[in-house]
Amino acid sequence: MKRHRLFHLSLLLAALAWCSRHEAAADSWAAAQVKEGFSTSRDHFVRIIPGESLGDTVGFAGEGKGKFARAEFYHRGQDSSYRLAARATLSNPIAPVEFFVSDDGRLATLDNWHNLGYGKVVSLYDSKGQPLRAYELSDLFQADEISAFQHSVSSIHWRKGPAYIRQDQKTLLMTIKSGGDFLFGLETGLYKYCEYHETIYRCRNRNQPRQWLPNDQLPLFR
Repeated sequence: MKRHRLFHLSLLLAALAWCSRHEAAADSWAAAQVKEGFSTSRDHFVRIIPGESLGDTVGFAGEGKGKFARAEFYHRGQDSSYRLAARATLSNPIAPVEFFVSDDGRLATLDNWHNLGYGKVVSLYDSKGQPLRAYELSDLFQADEISAFQHSVSSIHWRKGPAYIRQDQKTLLMTIKSGGDFLFGLETGLYKYCEYHETIYRCRNRNQPRQWLPNDQLPLFR
């Protein structure tokens, strides 16, 4: 009888372990919500309104398609009240995962709700909501590099570190790995990726062909 119970207990534990692994790989996301993001100066904020085009996300091809995410750009007036300055449709079918607003009202969005690493992973907009540049992973990395990232059911986990607008308010920094960072010019849409090659910090500003140069030789501003 004791062996019988131990056998059933081992089966139960194995089933629980399998369920735990299955759930971990299944990408669980809360529903996208309306969100606001302020600039450091608080003179600008952007409200992101989720879209309705689930059928345009990876893993949901059979679902309905509709409006993409939208953004409302607000500017603080002399009386300290905020006024709507612009509206824009974003490149995200549902919503960006993160977004940032500069002190001059520019918007940068990162990744896609439920689809890290798919679609437009970085999109840049001016203060009037006009698209400046948008990048997919294939614009930033080679195929073997993308394959090497951790993959789950509907996401590619390509970033391991913080992202933020630097103190100059003109540059978005995004850490990919320890010692490896992307820098995006918020005014130009240009980018460079920098990492240490042995003890030398080198950068590239294109995916293919690649030429690694000293950081100061690849400006992000014209």
